[in-house]
Amino acid sequence: MESPGIFDRAARRLHRDRAFTSYGDARFLRDYMIEGIADRLAGIAREFRDVLDLGCFDTAFVPPTGSRVARLDPGYRFAAAAQGVQGDEDRLPFADHAFDLVVAAGTLDTIDDLPGALTLARRVLRPDGLFLAAFVGAGSLATLRGALRDAEGDRPGARIHPQVDVRAAGDLLMRAGFALPVADTETLTIRYASLFGLLRDLRGMAGSNVMQGRSPLRRDVLARAADLFADRADPDGRTTERLEIVFMTGWSPAPSQPKPARRGSATQSLANALRPPTPSD
Repeated sequence: MESPGIFDRAARRLHRDRAFTSYGDARFLRDYMIEGIADRLAGIAREFRDVLDLGCFDTAFVPPTGSRVARLDPGYRFAAAAQGVQGDEDRLPFADHAFDLVVAAGTLDTIDDLPGALTLARRVLRPDGLFLAAFVGAGSLATLRGALRDAEGDRPGARIHPQVDVRAAGDLLMRAGFALPVADTETLTIRYASLFGLLRDLRGMAGSNVMQGRSPLRRDVLARAADLFADRADPDGRTTERLEIVFMTGWSPAPSQPKPARRGSATQSLANALRPPTPSD
């Protein structure tokens, strides 16, 4: 019997299916992630023949010219519209070494077994295959988090998903066996006239609470949270919220890749390297 995790898989699928019809109004966050992934991909001069789009949503990710693309989404409606596969990122139904490029934009922050998902992504890559991902990371939605916490008082519920910071993201890439791992962050700033606009966008992008044991907000708590959110507004009446987007890059190991220098192979001591120059140098 599978032990319960942090996230509710059934709720995750349901939220994505509910977001299917309105997703176009809230796709700006994933579009930002895809743009960042495309920028990183543009700097790589190599051919990708077979591509996997994990968490494909509305297929906004455009694969490199000439490549074949397979798409997977946890939601049935997104997967069906993409002519892809419905499934979870930590339970991939693909053969090992099937792809040259795996892209995951906007979904890895709501799976229980993130290390397992990264390991599977590396396994489905061919040697020297590329993994590129982006998700909402630690420090995001601080204004919303604070308003909800203060509105609920002494015993606030868990309303915002646990978030992975950039250092942990880099460590997870290494643990999953990726070569040349890189993790970095970019900040996306958004501004809202009310709390309800932010909540509407979160629902529209399937980004609302899917944690196990979640409970609905009472109306009085929601009203207080809306007032507290408005109290944090700028002089123009709009409240600023920030999203920290974590980008991950890793390569499936291959013999041709650069390797760290062998321990003890240096030809000059650190002490000599740090020695200040003398007039005769």
